[in-house]
Amino acid sequence: MLRYILSRLGQSVLVMAGVSLLIFYSLHLTGDPAAIMMPPGSTQAEIDHFRTAMGFDKPLIQQYGHYLNNVLHGDFGQSLRYDQPVTDLIAQRVPATALLALTALAWSTLVGLILGLASAIWRNSVWDLLARLLAFSGQAIPVFWLGLLMILLFSLQLRWLPSSGYGTASHLIMPAISLGAYYMSAIARLVRASLIDVLHLDYIRTAQAKGLSQWRIVIRHGLRNALIPVVTVQGMYFASLLGGALVTEIIFAWPGIGRLAVQAIQNRDFPLVQAIVLLAALVFVIVNLLVDLLYVVLNPRIRL
Repeated sequence: MLRYILSRLGQSVLVMAGVSLLIFYSLHLTGDPAAIMMPPGSTQAEIDHFRTAMGFDKPLIQQYGHYLNNVLHGDFGQSLRYDQPVTDLIAQRVPATALLALTALAWSTLVGLILGLASAIWRNSVWDLLARLLAFSGQAIPVFWLGLLMILLFSLQLRWLPSSGYGTASHLIMPAISLGAYYMSAIARLVRASLIDVLHLDYIRTAQAKGLSQWRIVIRHGLRNALIPVVTVQGMYFASLLGGALVTEIIFAWPGIGRLAVQAIQNRDFPLVQAIVLLAALVFVIVNLLVDLLYVVLNPRIRL
């Protein structure tokens, strides 16, 4: 187990090194980074001064070494737009994104599991049809369209919920529902398909022959193996949510990482953009590692 963990950690380090290299050199693909970062109308003298101050006049390999050394020490540079350390800006937005992501993931997982279970147990019944219809609807409706419809109905017409903002439970309801609808649908369909496959295996028929109840067979014996592909999908969903629920945060003016990334791109704040992309990649790598380790917990037959 320890050898496997160390091996996966080594792979994760290599992945992050490659991501940092791509992030750094992408800044130089579009031309002179100093001219790109400076506001329109800047004089050549101002651009030259900025280039020297940022170290863009040095060889690329030396610039990357300096960038990597700063990153390893937790220094992602200074935001050009906000004139604050990038780490401080991201730290201010992480709680909002984490709250939105966890809430969306929690309700979508719970509802998706219930719909998937009901659909698999009562296959080809009315309940199966309703569950699949709800799942298809969640995946068919775009996130931005669902968010706008909810604002029109619950904010403008019924005036039950605030249309935007952050700070109370009422502000969280619509963004979390809008963000989690797609994932709920995907989980429901995946649970249904996985569970139907598992329920036809030999050990399930053996449990049925012993006289165990249908629900005990499904929950105790079937669901555990059926959850293995679900865990993979859930891990990637959670990583993408933490990386920034961009569209949802913009629609509901949610002060999270996704909205900060859009603002950074609009303001040509490349140090901030680089830090957000690197953070999102780190989240994906960590979640992917944790998902691999969870496989053994869910199914002891899997060998590392």
